[in-house]
Amino acid sequence: MEQKILDNITVEQGVRFGKPVIEGTRVPVELIIGKIAGGMTIETVMREYALTREQVFAALKYAAKIVAEEELALV
Repeated sequence: MEQKILDNITVEQGVRFGKPVIEGTRVPVELIIGKIAGGMTIETVMREYALTREQVFAALKYAAKIVAEEELALV
């Protein structure tokens, strides 16, 4: 069963090992973030994976949310 975790971001146990993907696709959020971090432009990511600007920004928003919630135990 698909579960929406943020606008345009879903998870489903049988899709991409339960990792977050762009809603209605099998494109993992981590792939989008990795491509942008590696220097690919948003426009190129959109073109390569047939995504809208809104979907790419949803992936970025999800990544920012995860980082903001992360707690590190410093030793």
